[in-house]
Amino acid sequence: SNKETTERIEFSHPSPQSGEGQGVRETSTMPGYAGSSWYFLRYMDPNNTTTFCSRKASDYWNQVDLYIGGTEHAVGHLLYSRMWTKILFDLGLIGYDEPFKKLLNQGMIQGSSRLVYRYTINKFKNENATPEKVLDFPLFFSWSHYQKRLEGKMSNEQMQALVNEYTTEIGYDMSFEDDDNYKAVLTPIHVDVSIVDGAVLDIEAFKLLKPEYKKAVFILEGVESKKYICGVETEKMSKSKYNTVNPDELCEKYGADTFRMYEMFLGPVEASKPWDTKGIEGVHRFLRKLWRLFNDDIKGKVWNDEKATDAELKVLHRTIKKIEEDTERFSFNTAVSTFMICVNELADIKCHKKEILEKLLILLTPYAPHIAEELWNQLNNQGFILDATYPTFNPALLVESTKEYPVSINGKLRTNIQLALDLNQTQVEEIILQNDIVQKWLEGNDPKKIIFVKNKMINVVV
Repeated sequence: SNKETTERIEFSHPSPQSGEGQGVRETSTMPGYAGSSWYFLRYMDPNNTTTFCSRKASDYWNQVDLYIGGTEHAVGHLLYSRMWTKILFDLGLIGYDEPFKKLLNQGMIQGSSRLVYRYTINKFKNENATPEKVLDFPLFFSWSHYQKRLEGKMSNEQMQALVNEYTTEIGYDMSFEDDDNYKAVLTPIHVDVSIVDGAVLDIEAFKLLKPEYKKAVFILEGVESKKYICGVETEKMSKSKYNTVNPDELCEKYGADTFRMYEMFLGPVEASKPWDTKGIEGVHRFLRKLWRLFNDDIKGKVWNDEKATDAELKVLHRTIKKIEEDTERFSFNTAVSTFMICVNELADIKCHKKEILEKLLILLTPYAPHIAEELWNQLNNQGFILDATYPTFNPALLVESTKEYPVSINGKLRTNIQLALDLNQTQVEEIILQNDIVQKWLEGNDPKKIIFVKNKMINVVV
C-alpha cells in the first residue's frame, strides 16, 4: 500500500485505547502468505539463521516425494506452493521448479444426515397481503408421508385428515372452506443425528431442542407403529447439518485403532465416502478376533513357540505380499480386508505360533499401532515394534505342491482327492483305486478306463 492509501486506512480506524488518533492496519501479508507456501523448504534446514534454506540442503533433500491432503485444502495450498517454488527456482535459490513429486487427494468423509419434515400452512387474504400462519404449534410429518406428497400420492384433504387424527387431543380441527386461500408446505429440517437411532427419531429428546418444540405434534409412520421415521441424506459432514461425529466418543467406546482402521476401511482413499457409525462394529470384532489368537478369554495366554507349518507360512506370506502391494498403492481399504482374511484363516487352522503372529503384528503396525505394540510386548519381544525388521516375502512358499481333484464315476461327481502335482497317470490310477469312496461306486467291478486331465479332473469309466 502506498502512503496515501495507508493514511486513508489509518484515518478510518481510530485507536480504541485512546479514543482518538489513528489505528494501524497490518499491511504485510508475507508471514502467512509465503510462510504457509514454502514451509517444507524450511524443514530441510530449520536452524539456518541466514537464509530460509541453504542450496546445499535443498539439493540434498530435493522435492517432497508425496503430498497428501484433502481436495479443498490442497488446491489452494498447491497453487501458492507452486508459485513460490517457481520464483525461488528462477532466482537460483533452489534447483527445482515443482514443489511436490506426487499428489494424493484424500476424499471427503460425508455425513449421513437426518431430516424431519415440518408442516406449515399460510393463509393469504389476497395476492399482495402478508400471509398469516394458520398453525400456532410445530407439526412434523414422518418420512413416508413426505415421500407420498412429493410423488403426488397425498392430497391436501388427506393431509388435513391426518392432522385432525393426530391433533384431537389438543382440540385442533383443520377445515378449510376455500383451499385457494391456503398454502401448505412440508419443509425438510436437519436434526442432530445423536438423537436418532438409525432413522427413528427420539421424540422426547427432540422436544428439548427448542422451547417451541415442546408443543410439537408428530404425524407418525402409522398409528400402530408409534415411530417417527426421519429422512436420510448423504451430504458433506458439517456442523450446520448436525451430522458430525465426535471422534473422541468413538475412541472412548471402541479404541483409537478401531477408529483408525474403520476410516481406512470405508473405501478408496481418494474417493468421497459416507460415514456410518454402525459399520465400525465389524472392524472392532476383527481386532477382538486378532487378540484371541494371542489370548483366550478363559485360558489366558495361548500363543506358543512351536515351529510353523507350511500351511501357516503360506497364509502369512500371502498376506505379506498383498499388504505390501496395497500399502504402496495407498489401497488401505483392501489392506484392511486382507488382514481380516488372514486372521480368519489363522483362527480356522488354530494357529497361535509366535513365528507367524509376530510378523503379522509388524505388518499391522501402520494400521493399528496401539494393539500391535501391546501384543508385541506380550510375545516377550524387546524394544518397540517400530524398530522391528519388516518381514520379507518368500514367493517359494506360495508355490502350490498339491491340488484337490474332483473325481467322477461315469461322469457324476462322487468325491474329491488331494494329489501331488508331480504325479503321473500310473501313480494317479493306483491312488484312485485305493480310495474307499471310489471302490464303493465301482461295486467290485474293474474300471474300463481312468481319464486323468492334469490340474483339472479325474473321471473313472466303469
